Amino acid sequence: MRRAIVIAAAGLSLAGCSSFSLDAFKPGPPTVQVQLDSTPQGADALTSVGPGCKTPCSVAVTVPDTGFSVTYTLNRFQPVTIPVQLVNGDLTSAATVNPNPVVAELQPAGPPPKPVRKRVMKPKKPKPPKGAPPPAAGSPFPDQEQAPAAAAPPPAAPAAPAPQPGR
Repeated sequence: MRRAIVIAAAGLSLAGCSSFSLDAFKPGPPTVQVQLDSTPQGADALTSVGPGCKTPCSVAVTVPDTGFSVTYTLNRFQPVTIPVQLVNGDLTSAATVNPNPVVAELQPAGPPPKPVRKRVMKPKKPKPPKGAPPPAAGSPFPDQEQAPAAAAPPPAAPAAPAPQPGR
C-alpha cells in the first residue's frame, strides 16, 4: 500500500513538471502610453492595433515590433494616417514610440459633389408620313390627319338665262 502511494505521489509531481514552460519568463510586447492630438481638435483617432479616442487624448497601446498607425477622421475634413514606430529601450529605459505625441493636421474637404440631375424626356411629336405635303401656313388644320376629307368645290351659281334674241 505504501508503495502505491509513493508511486501516485511521484506520478503527480512529474505531471506538474510537464506543464511548466519557460514561456512564462519571456516578456510580453511592451505597453506604451501614446498621446494623440489633432488640429482641429475633436477628431476620432483610431490605432491600427485597436484602441482609439477623440482628440486630445491618451491611450495605452501594446506595440507590435513592426509598429502601428493612427488614423484621424473628422466630418468635413480629409482623413489622415500617421505611422508610428517602436523605439526599443535598453536595460535602464523602457520602450517608447516615435512620434509621441502623435499629432495630425486635418485639411478641409472640398465641397461635396453636386447631385446629378436626371433629364426629363419629353414625348416626341409624331413625324408626318413620307410623301405627305407639309401643312399650309394659315391652315386651321395643321395636322393633315385631322383635316376633313377634301370635298369637291361648290357648284357654280347658275347663270342667269341669256336673253334670247327676238322674243
